[in-house]
Amino acid sequence: MQKVESIQTFDQIKLLADSRRMEILRILMASQATLTHLARTLDRSPAWIRHHIKLLESANLVEIAEIRKAGTVTEKYYRARAGAFFLQELILPKGKKPAVIFSGSHDLALEVVASSISTYVNLLNLPVGSLDGLVNLRQGLCHISGAHLLDENGQYNTPYVRRFFPDREVEIITLANRTQGLMVRAGNPKNINQISELAHTGIRFVNRNPGSGTRLWLDNELKKTEISSDAILGYDHAVPTHSEAAVLIKNGRADTALGLQAAAHLYGLDFIPLFEERYDLILPREQQKTLAPLLDYLQTAAFRAKLKSLAGYNPVHTGEQIPL
Repeated sequence: MQKVESIQTFDQIKLLADSRRMEILRILMASQATLTHLARTLDRSPAWIRHHIKLLESANLVEIAEIRKAGTVTEKYYRARAGAFFLQELILPKGKKPAVIFSGSHDLALEVVASSISTYVNLLNLPVGSLDGLVNLRQGLCHISGAHLLDENGQYNTPYVRRFFPDREVEIITLANRTQGLMVRAGNPKNINQISELAHTGIRFVNRNPGSGTRLWLDNELKKTEISSDAILGYDHAVPTHSEAAVLIKNGRADTALGLQAAAHLYGLDFIPLFEERYDLILPREQQKTLAPLLDYLQTAAFRAKLKSLAGYNPVHTGEQIPL
């Protein structure tokens, strides 16, 4: 089985921006070929083909597969170094302060952090959910992630981090404990008070994206109470942040969603608390220096005071390192 490799440098991307070199690479992904064969296929001279092959070789995209001799004639057969390639490169702003990509579960306190450290670090947000955030961190598509994943043994995040990073040194730092529950319109006109009522006729639900810690918690509760997701109107309507879910409820486009107490409070919604969870930041050890302003800010009294001002946030364990 042939492998798939990632294209991770701008030099490789620049080379493949030329459609002619891309075409050569695609032919060599399918089967090995000589300069003569490529020249005939593309209706170009062998010298022209050789020029582009050398560039692809220098970028580690093409290699010599074998050398065949027939009498006095020697032919080199070239092949792509992988059966397929995918692009994987962050394009970051160029400025005086470092740009840091966060990818993971949406969190309102993290927005406070980004604003407070903006003088030193440009923290950019890609909310994709807890699981996909760890995937992005593993693949080098972000510098730090955030998760609130509860495993079957009642542990938050550590079992998942161990599975994703068995061969890399990473740290888990608690951002805060926070309360989640059902966000409902002011006055709770549908009288919604527990998860089982999501299956009642006429209740419009808005979900979180697959792979988010909130969605995984909900799916586990539905399984325990033997409620089919098909019975919930709007189960397949998903948004990536607590804030987006709250806005839909506020605007009358949904009746309820599972989300943060802080999001409900921010948008003037009523809230039925269901559980408290631990939200952690996950970062590779090599990112410690770049992320120092963020990690230092977590230890300040100013940040703890701001956490206390967010409904449902508990700063008692903020800044603590969780052992792996």
